[in-house]
Parts: sequence; structure tokens; C-alpha cells
Amino acid sequence: MATEAQALHLVALLESELIRRRGPIDQHNEFYRGKHPLKYTSEEFARFHGDRYRDFSDNWVQVVADAPVERLTVTGFVEDGQTSADKDLWKVWQVNGLDADSQLGFLGAVTGGRCFVLVWGDPHDPDMPVVTFEDASQCIVAYEPGSRRNRRAALKRWQDGNTDFATLYLKDEVWKFSRPLAQQSKSPQMADVDEALKAWAPRDTGNEPNPQPNPMGLVPMVELPNKPMLVEEPISDVAGVVAMQNAINLLWAQLFTAADYASFPQRVILGAEPPSIPKLNAAGEIVGKQLVDIQKFAVDRVMMFSGKDTKIAEWQAANLAMYTGIIEVAVGHLAAQTRTPQHYLIGRMSNIAEGVLLAAETGLVKRCEEKTLWYGQGLREVARLIALAKGEDRKAEAMRSGRVLWADTESRSHAQMADALLKLKQLGFPFEWLALRYGLTPTEVADVVELRTAELEADPVTALTREMTAGAGPLPSKPSPDGGEAEPGGEEDEQEAA
Repeated sequence: MATEAQALHLVALLESELIRRRGPIDQHNEFYRGKHPLKYTSEEFARFHGDRYRDFSDNWVQVVADAPVERLTVTGFVEDGQTSADKDLWKVWQVNGLDADSQLGFLGAVTGGRCFVLVWGDPHDPDMPVVTFEDASQCIVAYEPGSRRNRRAALKRWQDGNTDFATLYLKDEVWKFSRPLAQQSKSPQMADVDEALKAWAPRDTGNEPNPQPNPMGLVPMVELPNKPMLVEEPISDVAGVVAMQNAINLLWAQLFTAADYASFPQRVILGAEPPSIPKLNAAGEIVGKQLVDIQKFAVDRVMMFSGKDTKIAEWQAANLAMYTGIIEVAVGHLAAQTRTPQHYLIGRMSNIAEGVLLAAETGLVKRCEEKTLWYGQGLREVARLIALAKGEDRKAEAMRSGRVLWADTESRSHAQMADALLKLKQLGFPFEWLALRYGLTPTEVADVVELRTAELEADPVTALTREMTAGAGPLPSKPSPDGGEAEPGGEEDEQEAA
């Protein structure tokens, strides 16, 4: 049991680390939304054209992040030693809306480097724990020294209205704190008050104790890391895209600027004075000259110049194809570095053969399989916490070495999938395994099996076969060739019976 001072000290440590992480997470989320500041520009270009392209972005970050997420779909959980998916765990998954929220969590892990899953019991429904995916900008998990899996504590920190909230999760208890949002005071006399407002205080939880006991005996928050490292922080899929995304945006800005100023041939008049007209006074007398407005010539499309040395020259239009070629190369680099199929980014497909398309998506498929491996370990622990929250210790122990079922990460047509499953069926794979492989959830598989059984029972051929099997006695015997004891029907009889 921790004292309040110890809990507050731990909250301060975890909050400090959480604030340190916020910078990259916020940047990657902004880039995913297409909010890209213009980088790599010269001071002159930024001064004259920076505001023009302030809200422009050619957003490839979103494509790179969405590509694996759309192929990550959890379909069930299997206990160790079982051959079918657990229906109760899947019911908790669906009741909590995790079919959709898991996609939000996976997207948060891809962009932010990690996401979290929180499991807690519902006092109003003991059989239905509350499971939520949490963002990396609000949560952090502390591990035991030397371990990447044994959780020591977890913190969730968020804002609501004018109040900061923090919940500290330990193995045996849960602490809840709050504080008013500190407003930066302009008065030096209020500085002490601002500092006092920054301090956490135990939250008023009504009839609930604070701290309240944790009956699960484990920290109820699990981290799902994206590209974890042995020592360093997990890596966001977006982190390596930001620099090239900035370069692509700059190239587009330069292309648009060149298109505005130099995309048409520019004609130049050499050896002539600017055209002018006489300037008259009220009496009609010439008192000077007045230059002709150049805009008039642009509208009339006629210009007249005098002088024997007058010449007309022309500047060639800018080669804009150079910019588009470089942009295409940059996008190709993004595809190679992030293992995103080029047809996702370039958008050109024409009569691509099945084998070529499969090879083009191999990198993305492997990228997804890596994520199912690392996310699956965390989700297996989530299933264990769900069982503990329901008081099912045996199932919790079995889920420590259980499995998470995922939909196929490869993109195949129904004809290809059906052909592959038919061949597996001929090799002897059972129907339920094939149905899961097809991508059905355990609930859907149970429904299909039930419908299939009812369909077979209603088939008259099946009923007749059962009657014949039930009414047939043992095969007739015939004397042995040596006149000894009778033996069952020979090979010919067996063939006739068949």
C-alpha cells in the first residue's frame, strides 16, 4: 500500500515523462491531419510566398498510416489448450464497441508509436468489464526495472473543462487526483497562487474510497507498442515520413509559383523607350508626356513602338515537368522506406497480373504481420485482464499463453480465397478452421456451423443415408479358404458394400 505522498511522487514522475513524449506525438498527429508547416524554404521565398501556401499540403502521411490499419482486424481469442474461440471474451469485445475502437487504437499506435488499453470492472454489471483504447498523449506505463512486460504502475492524465484529472493505477490500488487548470497570471503577486493551483489533490469520488482497492492484482493498463526496440522508444510509422513530406510540399509550392510566373513564354521589348502619350492642359496645349498604362496593352493585346533599334525577344516557359518528376521520385522513396505499395501512392494501375500485385503488396503484408505479433501480445494480456475482472482465474491463467485471432492481412479476391480454402479442405483441414481463415468471427462461425447442420439434416439424401447406415448389420461372412473359422467378407464384398 502506497501513502499519498508516495502516490503523488509517482504521479509527478510519470507526468513529467508523459509531457516529454507529447512533442513528437502531437507533431505526428498534426501531420496525419495534413497540417504541415512549409519547411526548407529560403528566407526570400518564405517572406514572399509563405502565407500563400500556409494551408496547403500534399498529404502522404495519412496514406502511409492508413495502409496497415485497414488490414488489422481482431476476430477472436483462443485459450491455451482450446481449439475454438472463446465466446465470452468476444462478447466483452463487442459490447465495448472494440470492433471500431480497436481501429482507432491501432491508428494511434501507428502514428504515435504506441497506444494503451485499459480494463476495469463495472460495478453495475460484474460480468461485463469496461475496456477502452487510450491515446499515447494521455497515458503512460512504468515497468519493473529490467522488464519490458511486468507493469509497475500506469497513469492516465486528461483535461475536462477547467480541471486536470489524473488516475494512478497500481497492482493493489487505484488513486484519483485532480487540480484546477492553472491560468498564467500577469500579476507577480499571483505567482504563488498559480503554483498552488498546479498541485494535485485527491479527487472527490463520492461514495467510492480513494484510493480504492484493485481486485485484479495487476496494473489494469496494457501498452501496445509499434516497432518496439530493445532499449529505445517504439518507433512511429510516421516519424520517417515527415522529412520527405516537407520536401514534397516545398516542391509543390515551387511548382505552383513557377506556374504562376513562368509557365508561359515571356516577351521582352528591347531598344525602345516606354510608350507615352502627350499630356495636355485645360487649353489643349501639350505640357508634357504621360506613360501609357501597361495593363492597357495587356487588354488590347496591341503594342506600338518606334525606333530603328527596337527588337522583340522571348523568354522560354519554365519546365514544370522537372518538378513533377522529382515529386514522383520522392513519393517512390516513401513507398520503399515505409513498405507501402506504390499503387497506393502513385495511383496508376493497368492490367496488373495477380502475381505482380501479390509481390507489390508483400512488404505491406509483412509490415501488418509484425504489428499483429506485437499488438497481439498486448491484446492477449488484455484478454487475461478481462478474465480477472470477471473473477475467472482459470481462464486468466489459460490466456497467458493463449492466442489472438486476426483476419487475413493479405488482400485477395473471393475467388482466390475460395480456391485456396477448397484445396486446404481437400488436405483435411476442418470446416471451422477454414471459416476462421476466411475471416469470419467466432460468433459468425458458430452461426454458419449451426445453419450448415440444419441444412444437412433437411437434406433427404442425408436422411436416407443415415437410415441405411442405421439399418445395415455386420457384413456377411464366408468360409475361409482352409475350411477353418468363417471370416468377414473379402475384398469383393467390401467393394460391393462400398
